Amino acid sequence: MSQHRPCQNCARPLAGRTAIVTGASRGIGRAIAIGLAARGANVAVHYHRQASLAAETVSACREYGVRATAIQADVADETDVADLLLASTELGPPSILINNAGIADYGLAMEMSLARFQHILAVNLTSVFLCTRAAIPYLRRHPHARVVNIASMHGIAGAAMEAAYAAAKGGVIAWTKSLAKELASLHITVNAIAPGAIDTDMLAPFDADEKAAIVEATPLHRLGSAKDVAAAALFLADPAADFITGQVIGVNGGLLT
Repeated sequence: MSQHRPCQNCARPLAGRTAIVTGASRGIGRAIAIGLAARGANVAVHYHRQASLAAETVSACREYGVRATAIQADVADETDVADLLLASTELGPPSILINNAGIADYGLAMEMSLARFQHILAVNLTSVFLCTRAAIPYLRRHPHARVVNIASMHGIAGAAMEAAYAAAKGGVIAWTKSLAKELASLHITVNAIAPGAIDTDMLAPFDADEKAAIVEATPLHRLGSAKDVAAAALFLADPAADFITGQVIGVNGGLLT
C-alpha cells in the first residue's frame, strides 16, 4: 500500500500567480497582501504615501518565498494607475486585483465642500474604475482571474456623518454587480466585501465609549480585525471560488444582515 502524500500545492493554491493589492501598506490591505503571499502569490504592494510601511509589508510577503515589490501611485490618477499596472508586470502578468485603497470621512453633508466630496469619490470609487479598467487586459489572459473590491456596510445601509463615503462605497457595490455580468464571458469573477466596524486606523476618530457602543450593537460582541476581512478576500481569490461572482460578502459580525 502506497503511503499517502499531502498535496504539494494545496497550501499554496495561488503559486505562480501575481496579485495587486491597492492600499497595502497597512490595515486590511496589508493583511490581504500577506495572506496572498502565504498562498504562493507574488504581490505588488501598492501605497500612496507610506513608503516605510509598504516596505514592511513587502518584507512580510517575501518571508513566504514569493516575489513582492512596493509600488507608489495615486490610484485616483489615470497616469499613475497605468504606471502601477506596468510596474506590477515585473512580477508576472497580474491575475488578481484587490481594490482596497480608500479613505474615511466624517462630517455633516451640509457643511461639505464640492472639492471634498469629489476627492472622497475619487479615492474610494474612481480608483476602483481606473484600476480595474487598466487590469482587464491582463486579467482576461488567465482562466481564473479575480477582482475583489473592498466596499463597506455603509454602502448598503448608509451612515450619518459619512454620506460621501457611503455614496462612494455604494457605487463600488453597484460597479461590482454590473462588472461581474460584463466580465463573466472572460472568466473574470468580480466580487465585493462589505466590512463592518473593523479595528483599523479608520476607527481612530472614535473614542473608547463609541467603540464600546459599536461592540454592544454587534451580535458577535467584538470589533472585526483586518484578518477577518482578509479571510474573505483570500477565499474569493482562491480557484475554488470559481462559481462566485457579483456577490457582496458582509464581514460585520452580524451588525448588518
